[in-house]
Amino acid sequence: MTEKGASPVRSDKIWLDGQFVPFDEARVHVLTHSLHYGYGVFEGMRCYKGEDGRSAIFRAREHIRRLFESAHILEIAIPFAVEEILKACADTVRLNNFTECYIRPIVFLGDGQMGVAARSNKVRVAIAAWPWGAYLGEEGVKRGVRLKTSSFVRFHHNSLMPHAKATGHYINSVLAVHEAQRAGYDEAMILDVDGFVAEGSGENLFVIRDGIVTTPPTTSSLTGITRDSVIAILRDQAVAVIEQRFPRDLVYIADEVFMTGTAAEVTPVREVDDRRIGAGSPGPLTRKVQEIFGAALRGREPRYKQWLYYI
Repeated sequence: MTEKGASPVRSDKIWLDGQFVPFDEARVHVLTHSLHYGYGVFEGMRCYKGEDGRSAIFRAREHIRRLFESAHILEIAIPFAVEEILKACADTVRLNNFTECYIRPIVFLGDGQMGVAARSNKVRVAIAAWPWGAYLGEEGVKRGVRLKTSSFVRFHHNSLMPHAKATGHYINSVLAVHEAQRAGYDEAMILDVDGFVAEGSGENLFVIRDGIVTTPPTTSSLTGITRDSVIAILRDQAVAVIEQRFPRDLVYIADEVFMTGTAAEVTPVREVDDRRIGAGSPGPLTRKVQEIFGAALRGREPRYKQWLYYI
């Protein structure tokens, strides 16, 4: 049985350092630098099949821009141009005959020198794709998920730089979500170093109270592309969105709560720390956001057509 948030990964081909190789031949050495030190960057993207039969990657350009920005923050020079990586992502979907899938570009340092300060190792780039359903489960998307406030706090922005989607950063998330799931919850809610709500283990968080939507600023969390899309959707619906810090007890008394992310899409929250949120089921604004976002993914919303990168 597959764990929540996990998926058996398989495809025919993987793009590795500029060429396609069979899935089983996409290998790296055990002394790969980034394996030991978590020094790499990655992206998570999704491709959807539209009603017109064409498949498109959602906000591909924004994702690849963030990949290059993450590498820049970590002082990693990607040996390919933005357009080359974009094309390689589309080619990976096409070559594997996927109409809908998850796409994972990753940039890392290969083997050669070892040690924290090693900088001369070859920069390697890989792109894989595989089918992946609802990250927090289909039932969670329909009914809402249960969160537990984690005992692990999100790191300070001067300890690690959260605007980089770096591989090593996710140790913090792994610890948080394992703790939550071991206690019987679906996902973790992580606080920042000052005790304010930051995000989930891999999702941004939105709170709705009295018709106003509030989401934490990205001081200590990743600037989510789905988060940005949802803010645009809400504002286009004349719904006020405020970006400010708030404590976890404000979440307890919210009318609605939902999480966003490439993998999670828009997932309602029905309970936090054993407190029921609102009526204990997805609220009307959450459902509206899910509806519009889902339509945008499949090209049914003309105002968001620019978000689609057709393969």
